[in-house]
Amino acid sequence: MPVITLHYEDLEKLTGIDKETIIKRVPMIGADIERIEDEYVDIEFFPDRPDLYSVEGASRAMRGFLDLETGLPEYEIKPYEVSISVSEDILKIRPFLGCAVVRGVKFTSSSIKSLMDLQEDLHWGLGRNRKKVSIGVHDLKNVKAPFRYMAVDPGFEFVPLDYTEKMSMTEILDKHPKGTRFAHLVRGFDKYPIILDANDNVLSFPPIINGTLTSVTESTTDLFIDVTGLGGAVYTALNIVVTALAERGGQIEFVRLIRPGGEELVLPDLEPKTRLLTTGEVKSLIGMELSVEKIVKQLERMRFGARALDAETVEVKVPAYRADILHNYDLVEDIAKGYGYENIKVRVPETYTAGKSHPISLMRASVNEIIVGLGYYEVMPFTLTSEKVNFENMRRQKTDDVTHVLHPISEDQTMLRTTVLPNLLEILALNQHRELPQKIFEFGEVVSNETTGQHVAAVSIHPQANFTEIYEVVDAFMREMMLPYEVKESEDPAFLEGRRADVYVNGKKLGVFGELHPEVINNFALGYAVVGFELDLNDLIGKNI
Repeated sequence: MPVITLHYEDLEKLTGIDKETIIKRVPMIGADIERIEDEYVDIEFFPDRPDLYSVEGASRAMRGFLDLETGLPEYEIKPYEVSISVSEDILKIRPFLGCAVVRGVKFTSSSIKSLMDLQEDLHWGLGRNRKKVSIGVHDLKNVKAPFRYMAVDPGFEFVPLDYTEKMSMTEILDKHPKGTRFAHLVRGFDKYPIILDANDNVLSFPPIINGTLTSVTESTTDLFIDVTGLGGAVYTALNIVVTALAERGGQIEFVRLIRPGGEELVLPDLEPKTRLLTTGEVKSLIGMELSVEKIVKQLERMRFGARALDAETVEVKVPAYRADILHNYDLVEDIAKGYGYENIKVRVPETYTAGKSHPISLMRASVNEIIVGLGYYEVMPFTLTSEKVNFENMRRQKTDDVTHVLHPISEDQTMLRTTVLPNLLEILALNQHRELPQKIFEFGEVVSNETTGQHVAAVSIHPQANFTEIYEVVDAFMREMMLPYEVKESEDPAFLEGRRADVYVNGKKLGVFGELHPEVINNFALGYAVVGFELDLNDLIGKNI
């Protein structure tokens, strides 16, 4: 789940609330406080709320939750001055485009960082690592409308962000850090996407990198936002970004988008969606009788528009930036948050049952306590993965025990994972903007021959990561688990020869540890040494160890 850094200065300015109150109350809207520092707080928000991935979005939600500003936020949108045309040839490459202009923004170093962090978190949360959604934010000062979204030959040259010399698009994919990391998103096409201004200046090479001409600084006031991708999530991401900037005082302005054939679309579309909710639906999930007046009040606290149609029905206006409202159940969940889980009365179940902890839960608790004690943070990646990540990126041969997804909707999620380590490396790749060292682990499910098992894996990335470090971690873990073990030379190609070892318990191989092979590190676009281990715990669950 994304961890968002919220600076107290920004929080107090945007909410009008002291930081102590925010820290006390913010967990009740669906968040966990990771750490509290002198100048900022790190908060982990649930992945279904990408509108909270910035200080602006979190402040908007907190103002409602604390009854300072309730109801549906309304944003004025001025008529368009900027237009962008879409060429026919781009539709086969990256067909969806959303754009907006926001003027009059006053940036500081922390607000620029908040905007950049929002971009990257949306790339992960909505965009599946830029594949489905990628966002470009540009200073309008040095470019001239109208703009063009089109496809050009790979030899086209421009100066990419953070560079001073021109590079061809092919060179960017081969040499630029962002290019090598995301090259797979455009490889295989004869032409590549680009956004140009009226003078052929480059704004963006989506989904790879912006041009250096439009980089955002503290002197930037007027912004052009482009969001490209493969589906409707493009418009949700656009709405989240522009409303966040509006919360900081920016003035949103329409952009006229001209599609092939002359069809015109004016964006952003911030019209709320309307849903009908009954008191019966609320009672069936919360278990409490709430009047329509109380339901309306709680919905307004959670920044929805709401009004009673009759004694049993509420009309709800869902903000355009809320990507998570897929069913009325989602509305009821927010009603419970607004009402306060602590205010819902405890009731003894009518049916008595005796329960106990599941053996897997007991094992998880033991494992987590040990590895957290060794300085690692727990993560929860997806169980669905792809053959490229599970096998190819790890330099491992495909096995015949794979459980495939029958009708995958994405090439990133075509199978159930048979190993945990690749997912941890993906998370490291997504968090390269965070400081080192990074140490993460997961106790999670794998599926082999259509049978679910439990593995534990951990990785550590930093310049000095080495075999001795991970051997010490494995030794401490096995000792704390009271498992006599031995190590033997490993032949796992994911690890460096001579710096890898297999773990055996009672003559049976339990797992592997060592230094990840440089090719594996490059496959995940990681720039530092990585060490890790993975152990199969299936035979240990439910046993006294």
